[in-house]
Amino acid sequence: MVQRGRQGRINLPRQIIIIGANAAGTEAAAAARKTDRTAEITLIEQRKRTAYSRCGLPFVLGGHIPSFNDLVVYPKSYYRMMKLNLRLETTMINLDTKAKTVAIQDKEKKQEILNYDSLIIATGASPFIPPIKGREKKGVYVLRTIEDGESIDQALKTARSAVVVGAGLIGIEAAVAFVERGITTSIVELLPYVLPVMLDEDMAKLVQKKLEEKGLKAILGRGVDEILGNEKVTGVSVASEEIPADLVVIATGVRSEVELAKKAGIMTGETRAIKTNMRMETNAKDVYAVGDCAESVSLITHRPLLSQLGTTAVRHGKAAGINAAGGYAIFSGSLGSAVSKMFDFEVGATGLTEFMAKRVGIETVVGRINAKTKASYYPGGLPIRIKLVVERETRHIIGGQIIGGEAVTQRINALSFAIQKQMTVHELAKADTCYAPPVNETWEPMVLAAETALRRLR
Repeated sequence: MVQRGRQGRINLPRQIIIIGANAAGTEAAAAARKTDRTAEITLIEQRKRTAYSRCGLPFVLGGHIPSFNDLVVYPKSYYRMMKLNLRLETTMINLDTKAKTVAIQDKEKKQEILNYDSLIIATGASPFIPPIKGREKKGVYVLRTIEDGESIDQALKTARSAVVVGAGLIGIEAAVAFVERGITTSIVELLPYVLPVMLDEDMAKLVQKKLEEKGLKAILGRGVDEILGNEKVTGVSVASEEIPADLVVIATGVRSEVELAKKAGIMTGETRAIKTNMRMETNAKDVYAVGDCAESVSLITHRPLLSQLGTTAVRHGKAAGINAAGGYAIFSGSLGSAVSKMFDFEVGATGLTEFMAKRVGIETVVGRINAKTKASYYPGGLPIRIKLVVERETRHIIGGQIIGGEAVTQRINALSFAIQKQMTVHELAKADTCYAPPVNETWEPMVLAAETALRRLR
């Protein structure tokens, strides 16, 4: 094992090591480089590819994006330009926070010990596969990496039917992609409605209806008993019903990769991810954690939150990178804002659902409205449904859910701003908004939803 000497004198470059070079890790490296132009920054990544959009994988499968290579955010020349030492197909095998060393191993099994002044853990998360009988069969996939996407894409070329287990965002986006490829597809969800983290049941039922109208079959409130077939999958068994499937995708969430960090004495929190403060520091000196392996805090409840979103990851990374390089930055928390497009409609949410607010003891009222995205007399207006969640006591907006044919994203963003600024529902009802027949109604639908909530409060 080779050991590299630590730069101990003050006039020598700061040594920054980042474990993981996807969204959070690469953003951390960029922020560190902008903060300290002389630092030696090393990125350790166990896979062949780095910094690509996992969120885009289903849309390549659906044919909306031509190639998986299009998902790669930065070419190798970017790392050279930023003077980042990128070590691909290399794994951290041990961490010593007292000695401030990281032991790594490359694909040739060669081991090396690196010293650090600052360490950023961006180890991400791995797919969680429930203990379903038959899960080891050929034709059972997860969708987490480009390699996963390529394997599924190859299987789709000869498949006639598919089952997706899990009706979260990735599960539904994958199922939609399969239907768009002409494959008979069913989605199985143990909970009683789709998108259970993102939406309340009333809004989820509307999404389910739209999905089923496009040919996607939803089996809800039931789990998969067994994946059928000999060596290769032929179907799944759900509540004694056999559903044919040439491939099965398990999309039942991910689990933070924290084992080596825990072994090194780094604390995890309530969510089982690495516990951090607002500067993304862990309990170990000069060690930070970011992305899917790091715990966040809710901007509404101020309680621990596991926000495994790309937007959260890059914000984590930016804060940690600045701090690791000697600057000062904070990550104040997350609302879990998310949006997606499914077939010809969009779904978005921010803040707390009505269900989650009740779980944490917040009494709420809601405002709902059905509207159009254009003036009623202007051709081409699409339906949009908005739900606001309002805290009864303070009258603050604490959540929003929108389903519509267009213009969902920026409304979700606007509601996110409103929540962060602690806007009351009364203030939103009085908001000064714009109007033109081709792009909006005279009365902004969010304002009408706020007025509905106000009437309930009165």
